[in-house]
Amino acid sequence: MNYQEHAFLFTCQDESLVGILAAPADEAMRSDIGLVVVVGGPQYRVGSHRQFLHLSRRLAEAGIPVLRFDVRGMGDSTGSLHDFEHITFDIAAAIDAMQQRLPRVRRVVLWGLCDGASASLLYRHATEDPRVHGACILNPWVRSEASLARAHVKHYYRDRLRQPEFWTKLFSGKVAASAISGLWHNLQTMARGTRNGGAQSHADAAFQQRMAQAYRALDGRTLLLLSADDYTAREFLEYAATDPSWAAALDNSTGTRHELAHADHTFSSAKLRSQVEQLTLDWLTDR
Repeated sequence: MNYQEHAFLFTCQDESLVGILAAPADEAMRSDIGLVVVVGGPQYRVGSHRQFLHLSRRLAEAGIPVLRFDVRGMGDSTGSLHDFEHITFDIAAAIDAMQQRLPRVRRVVLWGLCDGASASLLYRHATEDPRVHGACILNPWVRSEASLARAHVKHYYRDRLRQPEFWTKLFSGKVAASAISGLWHNLQTMARGTRNGGAQSHADAAFQQRMAQAYRALDGRTLLLLSADDYTAREFLEYAATDPSWAAALDNSTGTRHELAHADHTFSSAKLRSQVEQLTLDWLTDR
């Protein structure tokens, strides 16, 4: 085994957070880049199907230290649970804890899935922390009523309307009224979102726009991974296509972007997990 793992406690606003640091066993191998896994909720430091554990060990074996931790109120950490928009203090404390234990780490990359990805960008926007060298964001969360409705209409109802059996059931009276009313509700929600100024109203879009601003500020130091078979990823792409902030951020970005075929939200197969690990490693070693 070419890596070591250490569990420890660190403090965030008088609460105790649990972290596990994976680092190369040989200190000479350790990079000056460290990766901090920002866990979305409700989730803890291991990740779905041990995703974060496998990622951290794979990177540590390759020379890159990784810290995964439980935010306040989650897993084995104390305190009240905060949603992804309000874990700035947790992320800052985790970066501090990593650098205290590994002084060689000068540049930090935040890695997050779903609302962990969103929290990573929101942290960068809120703090402009110079230690944050980049961000790996996977299937970022930009959920609103309008964006969800748009994704459902485009990727679910559009496919259903193309199926001959749907129309056969419709005319035979076998399609539930709820399916038709669901389509109508989504179309109305989309229309409201458009009337409110594009993708969403200003109040609803605030966190999404802050994410876009952080993405642009990172100036290409981003790895964006999207699952081809995931509604959250599709919703992100639909949102980005209609929101000026995100459209500009993606159009002007020199960051790295990959879409993984047949991938679900958490990249749950061993093959997909390995792909994510390798793409992350390749991107990090090119920094």
